[in-house]
Amino acid sequence: MSQNLKQALKSISVAGRMPQMEWAGFREVREVTTLRYARDGKPEANDTTVSHGVMAEVLVDGHFGYAATSKLDVESLVQAAERAREQALKSARFAVHRFSIEQRPTVQAEYFSPRVKSFASLTPGEVNELLVKICGKLKRSPKIIRTGAFVQTVETDIHFVSTNGSDARQSFSLITTDFEATAQEGTVVQKRTDGGMRGRSHQGGWELFETPDLWGRVERVAEQSLELIAAEECPTETTSMVLTPDQMMLQIHESIGHPLEIDRILGDERNYAGWSFVKLQDFGKLQYGSPLMNVTFDPTVSGEFASYAFDDNGVVAKREHLIKDGVLLRGLGGTESQARSGIPGVSNGRSSSWNRAPIDRMANINLEPGNSSMEEIISGVERGVYMESNRSWSIDDFRNKFQFGCEYAKLIENGKLTRTLRNPNYRGITVPFWKGLKKVGNATTTGVYGTPYCGKGEPNQAIRVGHSSPVCLFEGIEVFGGAS
Repeated sequence: MSQNLKQALKSISVAGRMPQMEWAGFREVREVTTLRYARDGKPEANDTTVSHGVMAEVLVDGHFGYAATSKLDVESLVQAAERAREQALKSARFAVHRFSIEQRPTVQAEYFSPRVKSFASLTPGEVNELLVKICGKLKRSPKIIRTGAFVQTVETDIHFVSTNGSDARQSFSLITTDFEATAQEGTVVQKRTDGGMRGRSHQGGWELFETPDLWGRVERVAEQSLELIAAEECPTETTSMVLTPDQMMLQIHESIGHPLEIDRILGDERNYAGWSFVKLQDFGKLQYGSPLMNVTFDPTVSGEFASYAFDDNGVVAKREHLIKDGVLLRGLGGTESQARSGIPGVSNGRSSSWNRAPIDRMANINLEPGNSSMEEIISGVERGVYMESNRSWSIDDFRNKFQFGCEYAKLIENGKLTRTLRNPNYRGITVPFWKGLKKVGNATTTGVYGTPYCGKGEPNQAIRVGHSSPVCLFEGIEVFGGAS
């Protein structure tokens, strides 16, 4: 297929073939997704899908046009480029900004996900057997009324070429795992998962599923589901709150990642995913959180779910501080949004498939570790609530006011974790919430999570993102239970 891309590129570069063309590129994507799920000890889903096609992109009259095709012969690729050119010419009449080849830098790079154990090393039967075994271990009591075990693997190959010399490849091995136990006693029903729904999403192979701590985690999920049905409701009060990395993932995603997307700030997403409370003039000035808050955009972290060498606009991946010492510095905007806004951005022009154009997306958004140990964080709290694993989320169209729920909680009394609490929830407003950040855990408290389901764009693009965070302590937080 690589030769077809280059032949098509050569063909459309012939003088007169594509009048007014300033730049053109082809991005080929082949993706194989396998999903397996067992419920109550029985295999329920065994699906494999293959998606393969090419996006043609052309810059004409200062405007980008796109056209995708699943036909991979040279002539079909050339026809896609011609359709993209026509689209660009028509759209340019209504352009909000004129772009140049500067928005499509030359890239020549390779990237491969770190992987120890290939997905081909286990047969479908062996995978199903493992999922069934997990369900069996979860079913440790008649009070556990439902069990489930899930694994999804994705293998993605990308090849990108352009008229200004780009020739780059990336190969991703992605795996998402999850299991859950739902327990019931009377009218009380509680579900516990392995780190929140689909939170264990990483780059790698089967070694990330068959980990040494797998069966210990299975046992913990079963035990805590039973523990929760006997627990008391989370109290309603304004107090200290400790969040673990699997909930910090959601907190970072919703109240940092989405508000900092520059296309959203410019209003591009207002009809679908909303705007942002952040304004262009806030960059370099807004005290987003406490001085302990340091947030990076970093697609270079090995094994994190959204790591890559270059984005889908050909921009080389680079670690950048979005927020440093609590001050907002940089937005989540690719080359086009940077040109439109004048705000410094990052390498995050990303598409979810061969038939989608790149837009501003999160990748790996990480809260950098601090200096506090877990013991120091808990021992310094006279009264508060400790929460794990996201269960529910709600946030307004401006990514400002939010309410999140967790699966599992403990009361903190006099510097110790005491009683288990069920249905823990908390609410807040983004900037005051992050200004309440009082302690940030050190590297020993840090966890790396991700999600395959970040939605945005019209037509919709569900993309993969990663989030790393230590344990964090917040003060002055309104918490409440399910009975409130």
